[in-house]
Amino acid sequence: MTVTRINVGPVHPSTHGVIRLVVDLEGDTIVNVEPHIGFLHRGVEKLAESRMYMQIPPYMEKLDYVAPMSYNEAYVATVETAMGIQVSERSQYIRVILLELQRIASHLLSLGTLCNDIGQTFTAFMWAFKDRDIVLDLLQEATGSRMFYVNMRLGGLREDLPADFSEHTLNTMDYLEKRIPEYVAYLEKNPIFTERMKGIGVITRDEAKQLGVTGPVLRASGVNYDVRRSNAYYVYSKLHFTPKSLQDGDNFSRYKVRILEIQESVRLVKSALKALPEGNAKGMQVKLRSPNPVNRISVVNRELPKGECMMYMVADPQKPYRLSIRSPSFINLAAINHMAKGERFADLFGILGTLDIIMGCVDR
Repeated sequence: MTVTRINVGPVHPSTHGVIRLVVDLEGDTIVNVEPHIGFLHRGVEKLAESRMYMQIPPYMEKLDYVAPMSYNEAYVATVETAMGIQVSERSQYIRVILLELQRIASHLLSLGTLCNDIGQTFTAFMWAFKDRDIVLDLLQEATGSRMFYVNMRLGGLREDLPADFSEHTLNTMDYLEKRIPEYVAYLEKNPIFTERMKGIGVITRDEAKQLGVTGPVLRASGVNYDVRRSNAYYVYSKLHFTPKSLQDGDNFSRYKVRILEIQESVRLVKSALKALPEGNAKGMQVKLRSPNPVNRISVVNRELPKGECMMYMVADPQKPYRLSIRSPSFINLAAINHMAKGERFADLFGILGTLDIIMGCVDR
C-alpha cells in the first residue's frame, strides 16, 4: 500500500503547543510519527549562566506554564542544596500544599483538553476548567497571582499563608472529593469515550522502562515509581503518600492514573493542612548575590505533574556555571512513535493528549 505523509502542526488545535508531527500513513493506519520540536525554544539553560541565582525563577516558571510553581520549586530547591540552606518545617508543609494544588490544576486541564481531543462533548471540558478555576483561586489567595507565582524563596516562601486559607482550601478539597467521582461516572459510562481510550497507544511495562518515560505515563504501565515516595522530599513520607499505578499502559490507564492522582493530591492537601505546624514560613529576601555555595555540584529530582524532573547545577559564587534540566515532557514525547505505530490516524491526538506534554517543557 502507498505510504502517505501528512504534516500536523506546528499550529494545530490538538497539539498542545507549537509542535510539528510528520506522520506516515498506510490508509489511515500510522506507520511512523516523527516529532519536530524547537519552535518554542528560549534557551533557559544557557540564560541561567548569565543571571544571578534569584533572577532565574521567572524563567523557570515559563517552562511549564500549566504548572509553573512546580518548576519554580525544583529550581529553588536546587539552589538551596548548592547553598546548604535548610527549609523550615512549616515551609515544607506549605510547599507540599501548594505543589499538590498545582498538580490538581494541571491534571484537570489535561483531562478537559483530552476530552476535546477525542471529540467528546464540551461538557467535560467546561467542568474541568470550572473546577480548575476554583483551585487557581486558592493559589492566587496564597501567592497573589493566578499563573506565574514566583513565590518560592531560599529557605521558605515569599509570604506565609493568609489567615483564612486553610478554611477555604479544606472546603474546596471537600468539594473536589465529591466532584471527581462525577467525572468518572460521566466519562466511563460513555461507550464512545471507552472505545477511543481502551487498548489504544499501549506501552508495556518493559517498554516504558526501556524508553525512559516518566510520571503518569510510566505508572499507567505498571511501574509504581514516584519520586515523592522513592526519593521522598519535604514531608511526603510523614503524610504517607501512596503512588497510583495501573497495568494496561493504554490511553485509558493514563487518564485513570491522573484521576487517581487528583484524589490522592486532595488527601495530601487535607492531611498537610491539618498537620501544619506553627512557625515562620518566610524565606530569605531576594538578593542578587547569594551565599557562597557549600556544594559545587547540586542535583535535585522532583515529581512534577508531567513526570520526573531532574536539575543538575554546577554552582559558582554569584550565578550558576552550568544548569541542565531533564524535563519530563521531552522524555515522554520521544515515546510517541512507539505508542502510535499501528493505530488509526484519528487516535494520534488521544495518544498525544494522554502524554500531557507542554512544549515549554520540551523546548527548554
